Amino acid sequence: MPCSFYILYSKNLDKYYVGHTCDVMDERLRKHNSIHKGFTGNSPDWILVYKEEFEDKKSAYARERQIKSMKSRKKIIELINQK
Repeated sequence: MPCSFYILYSKNLDKYYVGHTCDVMDERLRKHNSIHKGFTGNSPDWILVYKEEFEDKKSAYARERQIKSMKSRKKIIELINQK
């Protein structure tokens, strides 16, 4: 099952969200933009700014953890600008 590592951006919050999914990306984005408890539930304006495809969930999750471990907004922006 193909999975994705992705980065979302909210202009309203001026924040990035890093995640992974094996769902269809449009459906996952719709869920992020719905009102719910959790980090992305605070604003309905999330847009997809970066995505990488992986063969399996384990690989997509490993990439998410790698990016999150950097703890750097600057590095996230650099990654987005590479595409």
